[in-house]
Formats: sequence, C-alpha cells, structure tokens
Amino acid sequence: MDAQLGRRSLLKGLGGAGLLASGGLSPLAHAMMGAPAQAPRPWVPGFGALQPFSVSPDRIIAMNVCTRPFRAQGPRIALETLAGKPVVHNYGHGGSGWSLSWGSAAEALALVPQAPPGALAVVGCGAIGLTTALLAQRQGYAVTIYAKERPPYVRSSYATGVWSPDSRIATAEHGPAFADQWLRMARASHRRFQTLLGLPGHPIEYTTMFEMAETPFSEVGAHGSRDEPAYPHYSRDLAPELSPTPVSLAEGHPFPAPFVRERRLMLFNISAYSRLLLADFERRGGRIVTAELSGPEDFARLDEPTVINCTGYGARALLGDESLTPVRGQTAKLMPEPGLNYGLRSREAKVSVYPRRDGLLVQTAGENDFGDGSEALRPEESIGAVERLSSLVSALHG
Repeated sequence: MDAQLGRRSLLKGLGGAGLLASGGLSPLAHAMMGAPAQAPRPWVPGFGALQPFSVSPDRIIAMNVCTRPFRAQGPRIALETLAGKPVVHNYGHGGSGWSLSWGSAAEALALVPQAPPGALAVVGCGAIGLTTALLAQRQGYAVTIYAKERPPYVRSSYATGVWSPDSRIATAEHGPAFADQWLRMARASHRRFQTLLGLPGHPIEYTTMFEMAETPFSEVGAHGSRDEPAYPHYSRDLAPELSPTPVSLAEGHPFPAPFVRERRLMLFNISAYSRLLLADFERRGGRIVTAELSGPEDFARLDEPTVINCTGYGARALLGDESLTPVRGQTAKLMPEPGLNYGLRSREAKVSVYPRRDGLLVQTAGENDFGDGSEALRPEESIGAVERLSSLVSALHG
C-alpha cells in the first residue's frame, strides 16, 4: 500500500508538469500501477535449466570505453540558428541513446523548418544520428550524414545495448519538466523496436536477466558512482507496460545471493543492428561523408539548408556546451557463447554480463564514472570485473 501511495504521489507531481494533458498513462499502465505486488516465484529445479558458460580473463576479445552524454535537463532537442543556418540539436541522452533513439528522432524532425521533400544534413553517425537520418528519409528528405566515424567505430557502438530508456536521462529536479517528452519518446521507440524482433541476425531480441543482491532491492541504489544526482524513475512510474516487471525468486534458487529477481530484458545486438540501420539508410539513397566539424561555423559550410546535430558527447567540444557531463563506461567483450539465453547482474560485485550474440558483454560500475570523460582504457577494471563474474558463475554452477 505504501509503495502504491508513493507512486501516486509522484504521478500527481508529474501531472502538474503537464504529463496527463499529453495522453498520460496508458490503460495498461494504470492497471499495472494498481496491481498488487507479485509473490516470490518458486524455483523449480530442472525447469529452464541454466546453461553453464565460461568466464575468465583469457576469453576477453575486446575492451572498450563509451562516454555517456548526460544533461541534467534531459536531452537537448531544440532549433537554433548558427552561422545563419537552421540547426536542430538532438543530443545528450545519457545512458538511453539507443533506447530513445526513434522517439528522439521524431521529436527533432518535428522542429525542422522545411517540409519534405528537400535535402537535409545529419551530423553524427551513432545511435541517434543513424535513426534520425532513417526517419528523415521515410518522411521524404534526401539525407546526407556527415561524420568523423561510422559504426563500429562510434561511441555508441561500445554501449551495453539494452532497453534502458530512463538511464541517466535527467535529474530528479528536472524530471517533471521533461516527463511529457520522455513518455512520447519511450513509447515511439518501443513500438519501433517491436517491429524489429525476429529478423535475420536478431538485431533486437529479449533475454532473461537474473539480478542478485545481498539486501532487498528496495534498499539498493540505482548507480554505483559517487556524487551522482538523483534520477526520476520514469519507467517504473510512468510507463511500466514498456518494461516487464521483475519477479522475485523464492528460497531454493541456485544463485549465490539471498535476494534474486528475474526480469525479461530487451537486448540490442549492436553489431547486427548497426549493420541493419546502415544498409537501410544506403538502400534508400543516403550518403555518408567523412567529415569532422570543429565549431558552429562549420554548419554553414554544409550544402543542405537545414542540419540536425546528433554529435552526442562531441557537442561539448563542438559547441562549447558545458551542460554535458561525461559518464564513463568501460566494457569487456568475451568470446561468444552460442545458445546462452540469460545474463547475470550482481549489485555488490558491481558487475553485469549480457548474452549478446557478438560476444558476452561484461560491464562494471565504477565509483568515479560520473564526470569522468577519459576514454583511455583501464584494463585492470575489466579484468577485475571478469574475475568477479567468474567467481559468481563458479558459485552458481559449482
């Protein structure tokens, strides 16, 4: 009862920001808000047997750093004139770039002053840039992407690749003001991802995650980095229908932790998904021009009459945008494990593993990641994370 009252109080506050006026919660979300908490599900030995998998530092095939572009106010989606040219900004999505990409593209394109058909420039070829360019093509624009790099060498190619639409997307202070737009973006993106299930290469699929903790999950913080601000829980409080509710497991499960919950998680196999987006863009006649912009005046040098700026954390240097805060994330990729259909997360060990088809993706949460813009690899972090994960897997499978 207390949890339900807490959620309703938050919704009341968000409603004051105009959320309910824009459509608000779906009927399914309302039903989920009022539903009683699920009882712990018993673990049935032998049912859905967990496939063992190998974890050790010598199976690491890659280490990468991804800098998340966080803005306290939420993503910058706005039109301004720079060097005499209309520029629509679409950057600053924190840890939610892949998840909100389609909805964010729609929000940005709604600000383009020229109606299609016509030429349009997109700067940046990451998660946001590619989806913005594709959606622009579907609206009738002839699109050219200008970018220094393209997948798999852009920052977003090194992301974890899971459905996380409210991961470091805004601060709790700014949460109510951004709630309307977030809900539109999350719903539009989620609808689009459902159309990509079951395709060759499995660019989008669902997997099962088992989350472990030494204390009840209500007592566990959302992020491991020190000095981070509080974040709004948009998914839980505004759109629970977009993220399957985790189910706690009763005693008798095989996991090496007293508190365990199981959740279904949408997974982006970024290698296959990026190739799909690039192929779709090029098949529709899109061009990619290798170029590096060094300042706002460079927008005026592009041939197209309107530019959409999707440079992510690069906008900090390009525009001098000090509102962007870097949040460092380092991952290790292990050799693929064909057939593995679940992942693990331990809050105390600060390590997660996701069963991506291009390799097991191991992520660790650093205590000083917030505000750290270093892109230098720290091998000891990934090796330590893999060793902690190896201990968990050994305890799980004996």
